[in-house]
Amino acid sequence: MKNIGLILFDIDGVIRSVENSYRLSLRKTVYKFSGWEPSYIDIDNAKNEGIWNNDWDLSLELIKRNIKSKNLNLQIPHREDIVNSFKVFYFGESPNKDSLGWSGFINNEELLVDKEFFNILDKKGIRWGFVSGAELESAKFVLEKRLKLTDPPLIAMGDAPDKPDPQGLILLSKKLLGDKLGPSNIPIAYLGDTIADVKTVINARKQIPTQKFISIGVAPPHLHLKSRVKDRNLYESNLRNAGADFILDSINDLKNIFNDLFESDQSVQ
Repeated sequence: MKNIGLILFDIDGVIRSVENSYRLSLRKTVYKFSGWEPSYIDIDNAKNEGIWNNDWDLSLELIKRNIKSKNLNLQIPHREDIVNSFKVFYFGESPNKDSLGWSGFINNEELLVDKEFFNILDKKGIRWGFVSGAELESAKFVLEKRLKLTDPPLIAMGDAPDKPDPQGLILLSKKLLGDKLGPSNIPIAYLGDTIADVKTVINARKQIPTQKFISIGVAPPHLHLKSRVKDRNLYESNLRNAGADFILDSINDLKNIFNDLFESDQSVQ
């Protein structure tokens, strides 16, 4: 089948809901070291700065801000201590064991998509993969063990610089489409839930201006509650203002924009 496009996905907030896992680990880690637990709005506001893709670094930054703003007589923790604490909250007391031994917040995660979704992409001639800042073990757990995907194309934490640096996006695109990206290649879309994800696409365009890159944004699941409509509208407006080409209600609505994404490029093999 002729390939008409490539779609790469963020994982957290797109493939799985993480407000009760990664974000809860972030909140508990900040509280442990500063005595203050940030709200989900506090985290969203920080994420909207467009530079905090790594939750360990954001945990440390929020701790620093709280200590400074309240003039607390507390020592700023080492990043290594932040990482270790975060992993215990997220994976459980034995974070390095096989997933069968994980007892942490990772068990709270809900899937936002199923395997059939990727079968539909295959049938449409759309290639796919994942570019995520999640740890490799966590990313492979959700993709392989929970979604049952076989050897999914993946860039995870440590495989490339953190977003919004576009190297991970470009690296996986080249792996799937060939080293020479440009006008002769099919369009490449990236679907994410943060301004850093949008900026990743914008930065990729700067590096390879002749390649068609498309940014697709979606608000994270916790903003889809009826009580958060105002917050969601603002969040989506921020994604759009940052440069997102499309805003979806959910990843499953991607099928509604296939023609808008790729129709004009179907002559490309």
